[in-house]
Amino acid sequence: MAGSTIILGANRYGKAEVRVVRITRDTARHEIEDLAITSQLRGDFTAAHVDGDNAHVVATDTQKNTIYAFARDGIGAPEDFLLRLGAHFVDDFDWVSGGRWAAEKYTWNRIQVDGSGHDHSFVRGGTEIRTAVVAIENGSPTVIAGLTDLAVLKSTGSEFTGFPRDEYTTLQETTDRILATSVTARWRYNVLGLDYDALFADVRRILLEAFALTHSLALQQSLFQMGKRVLEAHPEVDEIKFSMPNLHHFLVDLTPFGRDNPGEVFFASDRPYGLIEAAVTRDDATDAGTAWDGIAGFC
Repeated sequence: MAGSTIILGANRYGKAEVRVVRITRDTARHEIEDLAITSQLRGDFTAAHVDGDNAHVVATDTQKNTIYAFARDGIGAPEDFLLRLGAHFVDDFDWVSGGRWAAEKYTWNRIQVDGSGHDHSFVRGGTEIRTAVVAIENGSPTVIAGLTDLAVLKSTGSEFTGFPRDEYTTLQETTDRILATSVTARWRYNVLGLDYDALFADVRRILLEAFALTHSLALQQSLFQMGKRVLEAHPEVDEIKFSMPNLHHFLVDLTPFGRDNPGEVFFASDRPYGLIEAAVTRDDATDAGTAWDGIAGFC
């Protein structure tokens, strides 16, 4: 439009997916922590974008090195590590007003030798990844914990009936089907200073138990029950968001081979797939501000 002024909009920058592996070796029985850390800063960076003036640009390489240096002092719960990182950048650089720090933590299990876990040999766990995000806005941190690629399956106890039918509907109703999904969930805490490791373990336990114990009439129903039970058990969680693909399993027709198939042989189809996304929240939840910005895959 004639007369309009071009200005810089919302922005942030940093170093993404810094892989850091820390081995704790103060005893003969070693511990391994394996993470990918992302650091992104918000603040007074207008001159860098508009004029190419880098006086306020904390180099992304500096952010990477800071992650490694902080890891030397220990990592612990990823939420605590991100809170330390965020406080450092906001407190030590006057023009940094906030930012977003994220972590993915990968699982390593001890290799079993003669029934015992080996002291310093490990095997990579499954596809499941623990996640964490710390967002700082106006000096106030928000912690969002989570997990992704948690693959679960029910071989019965799932139905899908009563859906509308039109000229394009071919799916048949069923009162006994396989229900499978890969859970991505993130939950927002309303206080700080928590035992994040213990809370993560318990939320994960509740999610799995709710999936197993809910006689599912739809994946949406299972999702809501999973979130509801987490919020009922943990008042320090204000909301939990899910992204859950419906991983379809179709019964194979064995009649051309002269065989029956009483619900035992299935074809696992990886695409296309139903994608169910929803948030389960308290009606009096605290304001999340911009904490969810940049976290893709949720409504």
